[in-house]
Amino acid sequence: MPNSAPLRVVRTNSKNEWFQELVKLLDADLAIRDGDDHDFYHQFNGIDQLNQVVMVFKGEVAVACGAFKPYNSSTVEIKRMYTHEAHRGEGYASLALAELENWAVEMGFETALLETGIKQPEAIGLYGKIGYHKCENYGQYAGLDTSVCFSKELR
Repeated sequence: MPNSAPLRVVRTNSKNEWFQELVKLLDADLAIRDGDDHDFYHQFNGIDQLNQVVMVFKGEVAVACGAFKPYNSSTVEIKRMYTHEAHRGEGYASLALAELENWAVEMGFETALLETGIKQPEAIGLYGKIGYHKCENYGQYAGLDTSVCFSKELR
């Protein structure tokens, strides 16, 4: 596909087949990276209740995705961020995340939280670069030295 293929950012939900395909690739990647810890993390990453999903398309190819779900009345939790391996480093994750943040603000949320693993240095670098700050591990990730949590004020 030529580099000039148009970009499209689409809001959808977890029933989107392109999202489901990218999540399969994400889960396969995480199974390798997380090793013995994968089953623990995987239990918190079901997609059936994700009603706010963003897809980034380059031409007709789904290249990145992300989602959020309400964490509490003022905070969302960013979930299932993934960029297809062949398209990493091209800014698609930042584009997806910016759209998720905009959508959350439109819905009245003020803060975003997210968790990533210490074996995902690309994600850690991305979140720091776009204004997320490391925070105390929250919820099921509290006390885990294999998790890194971030937060960002959206307003």
